[in-house]
Amino acid sequence: MWTRYHKKRKTGRLILPAVTIAFLGYFGYHSVHGEYGLIAAQRFEQVRFERERELAGLVKKRKSLETQVQLMSDGSLERDMIDEEARYQLNVSRPDEIVIFNSYMD
Repeated sequence: MWTRYHKKRKTGRLILPAVTIAFLGYFGYHSVHGEYGLIAAQRFEQVRFERERELAGLVKKRKSLETQVQLMSDGSLERDMIDEEARYQLNVSRPDEIVIFNSYMD
């Protein structure tokens, strides 16, 4: 029952701003530190750049291997390439030769 002399509380005016600040604080924190926040986006970019660098190295290695396979394929057998690969695989050289091994996997 309301009476004419009801005392108004001043704390009622602070409830909505307090709830608003709590929501903004929660979502603000998670937009920076959350699983999909700004810090996670920076880590993702670092990993992406590392993987792109790794991919570039693998593409370069693949092109060199494709060139070797093309030189040794049936249609265009080159004696020098076959001789070089046989010597490399069998580790054979003549006494008057100087051998410099350059790995194909580099």
